[in-house]
Amino acid sequence: MLDELVFVTSNEGKAREASVFLGRPVSARAVDLPEIQAVDFETVVRDKALRAAVEVGAAVLVEDSGLYISAWKGFPGALTKWITQFIDDEALARMLDSFSDRRAVAVSALAVARPGSEDVLVAVGRVAGTIASAPRGTNGFGWDVLFVPDGESRTFAEMSLEEKNAVSHRARAFAELRRRLA
Repeated sequence: MLDELVFVTSNEGKAREASVFLGRPVSARAVDLPEIQAVDFETVVRDKALRAAVEVGAAVLVEDSGLYISAWKGFPGALTKWITQFIDDEALARMLDSFSDRRAVAVSALAVARPGSEDVLVAVGRVAGTIASAPRGTNGFGWDVLFVPDGESRTFAEMSLEEKNAVSHRARAFAELRRRLA
């Protein structure tokens, strides 16, 4: 297992969450990295992890998350972050109003890389669900107000942190990463 792991993120909360999920300390470091544009999460995190490892000079953890929306044939995928910078959650929900299919898959892709190595460990977590017709809830962040996991009537943002962490795409990705790092 790695002695030190730096989560390349400007969100300290994500690093605390990573520490809990991985059962070990994870520090955070904000690094401004160019990010390739692709719909595929694994492509994005592999590239981001390799760049981050060189920049930080230590073993790094990076994450990308987003939504594959069925009616849009998987779009926006790894472009979710960029799309939601220009439209709010309500607009995203309304953009699906003319479609009968509101199914989506929430995806979290994690990657670990070390400087000087081209090897990248990737772990992906997925949760199937639907996009709500309007934002609901106040917990979480980003599109949590829109995503309703299968078997639930509530969005991630209507769940407590513990409830969300029991079923989330991010929790599944970290469980896979922890297993692979052991």
